[in-house]
Amino acid sequence: MANTIKLDASLRTDFGKGAARQARRAGQIPAVIYGHGTEAVRILLPAAATTLAVRGSNALLNISVEGEETITLVKDIQRHALRQTVDHLDLLIVKKGEKVIVEVSVRIEGELTAGSALSLDHAVIAVEAEAIAIPEHVVANIAGVKAGSQILASDLILPEGTALAIPGDVVVATIDAAASSSEDEEVASAE
Repeated sequence: MANTIKLDASLRTDFGKGAARQARRAGQIPAVIYGHGTEAVRILLPAAATTLAVRGSNALLNISVEGEETITLVKDIQRHALRQTVDHLDLLIVKKGEKVIVEVSVRIEGELTAGSALSLDHAVIAVEAEAIAIPEHVVANIAGVKAGSQILASDLILPEGTALAIPGDVVVATIDAAASSSEDEEVASAE
């Protein structure tokens, strides 16, 4: 489950590209908080702490602005094209008990049977979970699955309180027979 990371922020008073560049040079990241029918709040976050906080997916941030705390979910991260530093954040207000749909990674557990190969069709899938209890991953157990089989979304092991946000018949992974070395040689000679 996601941990809530607390960050202290200050209100932005200057807007525009020039003000945003100046804030970044001063070690701050411009961000906006919105949602639940409230007016958007523009803030500045400390660059180092924020970059560490958002390095994982579905980061849950407790933003403190002038003594008022707001729990937010990172909705969008804008990064610099070359340096890949965080340039701007869009933060969505979430409430305890509220359900959100997010994408989480699929973790493969178990060992393949001899002579088979795994093809992962979906490395991430959409799930519905409580906003303050978003799982880091869901599990696809491939132990004992024979070649020619498929792992469907309905076969995934979901944490308690989490539901699929996609149809259960979506193929997540395929277990195929591993190509033998003689087949590889025939394909190479045909090319």
